[in-house]
Amino acid sequence: RFRFDLIIRKSSSSGMAHGESKQDVVRSWVEYGADTHFPIQNLPFGVFSTKDSGPRCATAIGEYVVDLSVLASMGVLPQQVKSVFASSSLNEFMGLGKTVWSNTRKALQEFFSEKTKAPANDPKRPFLIPMKDVTMHLPCRVGDYTDFYSSRHHATNVGVMFRGKENALKPNWLHLPVGYHGRASSVIVSGSNVRRPRGQIKPDPNAPPVFSECKKLDFELEMAFFVGTGNKLGDPIPIDKAKEHIFGLVLMNDWSARDIQKWEYVPLGPFLAKNLATTISPWIVTMEALEPFRVPNEKQQPEPLPYLRDPSLTAYDINLEVSIQGSEAKEASSVSSANAKYLYWSFTQQLAHHSITGCNMRTGDLLGSGTISGPSPGEYGSMLELSW
Repeated sequence: RFRFDLIIRKSSSSGMAHGESKQDVVRSWVEYGADTHFPIQNLPFGVFSTKDSGPRCATAIGEYVVDLSVLASMGVLPQQVKSVFASSSLNEFMGLGKTVWSNTRKALQEFFSEKTKAPANDPKRPFLIPMKDVTMHLPCRVGDYTDFYSSRHHATNVGVMFRGKENALKPNWLHLPVGYHGRASSVIVSGSNVRRPRGQIKPDPNAPPVFSECKKLDFELEMAFFVGTGNKLGDPIPIDKAKEHIFGLVLMNDWSARDIQKWEYVPLGPFLAKNLATTISPWIVTMEALEPFRVPNEKQQPEPLPYLRDPSLTAYDINLEVSIQGSEAKEASSVSSANAKYLYWSFTQQLAHHSITGCNMRTGDLLGSGTISGPSPGEYGSMLELSW
């Protein structure tokens, strides 16, 4: 057994918390340390339960989970969301669209701002629950799940391994975001146990395959986005409108049984090697919260076809780290540090490409980035590469 952690680290460019700028530093009356992952600039969305009550929607600030159903009943949030947060998933809220998401986030920031102060007539603050007292769940009902292959460094590394340096990238890779359809039913929330899979492997190339427990179980360091609002069947999402359909990002580990994959993947690609489990973080970080982390994307050559040309092509400067802790280890050891900016194909391009045939995207659809690797060995996003 080992423990798998994915961490969005505080920006190294300043001493400020996530999303702060020198022009607009917002503080909260909720006390928390400078190194928190949940400052007032973040306010992600998720679903939680306690020992005394069932799953319902939440945000997070400092060391607290915030019960949004309570805040809605207090009249703190916009009227459009008054009845949606008592639900066991965020789908209804996500389907309301970007304007409602933004207004809700703005209302939360205003409520928790130090200028507002805590409600004087409610010293118990029933909407604040310590994180140690909650259980986190999948943030929404996952409709369909697609995994892309959008990191050039990762695709090149794998190509060199299996085809040689001269044929590392397939001819289509620089023209379109390569992807495949995964299994939504086995998407699980971080902290869930994963059973080592069994299947056919072929350890001896000169002997028949054998049925065996997977001996090469791997992680894949990824990010993924949830579709907020979808599109009608037959009506693609234009690239300049794609961002309006993206609710937010999660961290993702697409578990991979490499020895099963090696035997099964020709000619249609991975199947059982990828359907065992896909782990995502419980909190969805909104695209609005990630605005301060936008950076120019890598220049794309050759220039993509018109439907993939994003006038505001963007990557995100988010530090990512993988740590593994063995069952007998006293602490976790970092094995990789990468960055989301290493994605060649952007999230908006992935969504526009997915829908260009007229495929109807739906609220709660999950789209993974593919393994994120950087240019140096210490930035590789899988054991397949790290052990190369």
